[in-house]
Amino acid sequence: MSNGSFMTEFLLLAFADTRELQLLHFWLFLGIYLAALLGNGIIITAIACNHHLHTPMYFFLLNLSLLDLGCISTTLPKSMANSLWDTRAISYGGCALQVFMFLFFLSSEYFLLTVMAYDRYVAICKPLHYGTLLGSRACVHMAAAAWGSGFLNALLNTANTFSLPLCKDNALYQFFCEVPQILRLSCSDTYLSEVGLIAFIAFLVFGCFVFMVLSYVQIFRVVLRIPSEQGRHKAFSTCLPHVVVVSLFISTAMVAYLKPPSISSPLLNLMVSFLYSVVPPAVNPLIYSMRNQELKDALSKLVTGRLSAAIGCPTSSAADSLCMS
Repeated sequence: MSNGSFMTEFLLLAFADTRELQLLHFWLFLGIYLAALLGNGIIITAIACNHHLHTPMYFFLLNLSLLDLGCISTTLPKSMANSLWDTRAISYGGCALQVFMFLFFLSSEYFLLTVMAYDRYVAICKPLHYGTLLGSRACVHMAAAAWGSGFLNALLNTANTFSLPLCKDNALYQFFCEVPQILRLSCSDTYLSEVGLIAFIAFLVFGCFVFMVLSYVQIFRVVLRIPSEQGRHKAFSTCLPHVVVVSLFISTAMVAYLKPPSISSPLLNLMVSFLYSVVPPAVNPLIYSMRNQELKDALSKLVTGRLSAAIGCPTSSAADSLCMS
């Protein structure tokens, strides 16, 4: 391959050589994918159907679930299909589209997590101004800004990556098209391009990270001064899930994109990419539902209502829902 114009496809990482292990990989990823679809789908349905959850915090959580669904749907289905059909190939155009969509959902989620940190800061540190600062129009604008910023970031990074001539090889040591793996294939001097790309991403990541850290420093200072133990528990229950999600997301993504080539290895690349691209969409619904009593109540009412409707029982009370009257 003398230059990028003759590269028509890439070869993704093969998890196994034997047919049995390929099918095991398919079923494992299928289980994770279905769990992510179910968990995020339930959260989206619960928030959309329960008017008590039509608040800024749950509006942003609904957007987070949509982004999680998009992110995991960009990577896992192709990997599963390759294992099922015993192939490694992905077309050049398909790889470019996958890179764009993945960066779009990934960066939009990061910007949205920053907005969610601001939401918690205003709710706890400036409760009297919450309705003013986070009205419905402001929430829509902030969510749109997160999605729009993700789109712009994905467009710039995808255009930069695929403008390079690629000729060293067409094998990607990853289960999806990842920017660092594609840059590795370039046959030109990509030093300046890589530095610009990394500097742009690092600037955005670091700025948002500093904002989130400062927000949560203020939040925990206020929470620790709350005299009521119940009040502190409620505040922590809405903040800790977000801290866990942000910590996992940022730490693994930064390692994937900013680690020096000297410590790179196929196994490390695979583990880190799995942690930031697959684990968060699958476990976010569990993290948020376990620590949030309002969401757990809404999910319980949703499930109870569906079961009651299925067996023809009224849903006006718990006794009715159990068909014991």
